[in-house]
Amino acid sequence: QVQLVESGGGLVQAGGSLRLSCAASGRTFSITYMGWFRQAPGKEREKVATINWSGSSTYYADSVKGRFTISRDNDENTVYLQMTSLRPEDTAIYYCLARGSGSINYWGQGTQVTVSS
Repeated sequence: QVQLVESGGGLVQAGGSLRLSCAASGRTFSITYMGWFRQAPGKEREKVATINWSGSSTYYADSVKGRFTISRDNDENTVYLQMTSLRPEDTAIYYCLARGSGSINYWGQGTQVTVSS
């Protein structure tokens, strides 16, 4: 099992920045990649950014390219999402995902990000 704890969400004005953190514990040696997803009210959950555990490969949704940066600290078993130039449409609950061996997905509890116009 892998446990994930997210932090860093909050309320920010448009154009502002936030950094989300996701700390993993448990069977972290089994993690192959981690990422961030988000779900806005009335919408499906969408993939925002992912990073493999070596950090050699990243993915960004088109809507966040150039504004968000995903990074990881393997010593701390933590993944970060630096979000800049935030827009009201970025408002959502952000969920951390860790994929373990056997393609098992672990999810965090979610953290609310609200961007006011």
